[in-house]
Amino acid sequence: MIVTTIFYSSKFIKELKTLPTEIIRLAIVKERIFRNNPLHPSLRLHALRGKLEGIYSLSISGNYRIIFERQKNGDILFISIGTHDIYKYL
Repeated sequence: MIVTTIFYSSKFIKELKTLPTEIIRLAIVKERIFRNNPLHPSLRLHALRGKLEGIYSLSISGNYRIIFERQKNGDILFISIGTHDIYKYL
């Protein structure tokens, strides 16, 4: 997977603003890693299954995730960010 451009949904931006400062800092670090090496082991990148098929998750920390979708042109759309519970609201 090659990361060309990352876009952020309004939902993602809204959720990001509510996170603790330390998680925001970690998310920024993880995004940089993702841009440079999307398969880096620390991201624990994986495809979701079931009703969320076609959507991916990467790990920020033990309980925080970024949920994204890869567009046909290779761009990435960050959909949601938060604790593991965000899967319930997609």
